[in-house]
Amino acid sequence: MAQRALPEGRYGRSGRKPLAKPVRWALLAVAVVVGAVVAFVGYRNLGTKPIEAEQTAFQILDSERLEVTFQVSRDQPERPAVCIIRARSKDGDEAGRREVLVPPGNSTVVETTVVRGSKPPVTGDVFGCSYQVPAYLSTS
Repeated sequence: MAQRALPEGRYGRSGRKPLAKPVRWALLAVAVVVGAVVAFVGYRNLGTKPIEAEQTAFQILDSERLEVTFQVSRDQPERPAVCIIRARSKDGDEAGRREVLVPPGNSTVVETTVVRGSKPPVTGDVFGCSYQVPAYLSTS
């Protein structure tokens, strides 16, 4: 059976034209750059964190205050850090928060602070820590 030729104006050419070498190299370069960006973002988000903290204990002092004890581990103990500690109410809302300065020292330190809340607190937690200490918290 003979193959019928299709009208060129309606369906285009039947054979594909291969990409030129510069276009292939440009597409390859774009793919490598996109892959590197994805790997970098993944490493930053999923890799080891420079500073981590976890709540180790809490004690309800009264209907407004909560004492929270937390442990901070950091990769640069010579740098000060700041941690945000929260008090949580029964409905899960943030009832209060406090920024705590963690002075330079050991790579792992234990700190205790009191957080005052707007609702009766039922638990406390560490929201996060950073090396970007606000000027109003620094000791220098």
